[in-house]
Amino acid sequence: MTTTGFGIDVGGSGVKGALIDLSTGEMIGERIKILTPQPSTPDAIATTVTQIVEQAGWDGPVGITLPSVVTGGIARSAANIDKSWIGTDAVALFGKALGGRAVTVLNDADAAGIAEDTYGAGKDASGVVILLTFGTGIGSAILHNGVLLPNTEFGHLEVHGKEAEHRAASSVKEKKDLSYKQWAVEVSKVLTTIEDLTWPDLFIAGGGISRKHEKWIPLLTNRTPVVPAALLNTAGIAGAALAASKI
Repeated sequence: MTTTGFGIDVGGSGVKGALIDLSTGEMIGERIKILTPQPSTPDAIATTVTQIVEQAGWDGPVGITLPSVVTGGIARSAANIDKSWIGTDAVALFGKALGGRAVTVLNDADAAGIAEDTYGAGKDASGVVILLTFGTGIGSAILHNGVLLPNTEFGHLEVHGKEAEHRAASSVKEKKDLSYKQWAVEVSKVLTTIEDLTWPDLFIAGGGISRKHEKWIPLLTNRTPVVPAALLNTAGIAGAALAASKI
């Protein structure tokens, strides 16, 4: 099996790439980051991705995440990137920009979920594992014994008359100046709704606020165990590299 892979995580503010040790999920060397071009059109992002790959000196398959629903290699939505992504054949775009090499493109939360399930907080878990990233919105990934069900959008689930991410994203905590105790009540409502529909064995909480997990995870009242994500900023890159290694 290939022991080294390369992943790129496209975000609204930065495009980040790194070599990944596929046996551990850890970065090899330094992460390369270039600010996301504005406007973040498909061609502009493809140019940035090419720069990162060339800077790394990588010549193998490349895994790339987008903040988008991706089906059949085509971006179907666009969160925090230019709306011209919608309907773009991302696999063809990046493949051409990278000289015809093999690429795989997947949703950013799905990539993080794959990485956490393989290397991180879900490594020893069996059954249904759900990763939720709490940030500007709520991203989600669901895996069953390591197999991804792609493009879930639990952040848009209606919870007590309001979208989940409008209720419990970390941005809502900041905007409304909620205490961790107050915010945990809202997160618990979201988790309870999801677990009533999917009966997961484990929730993994990601996003920047997971770094302060000791302040809020113990306050949650849903029934399923919740653990903090382990890989933090490398999860998307590691998951992308792992997906590319299976092309």
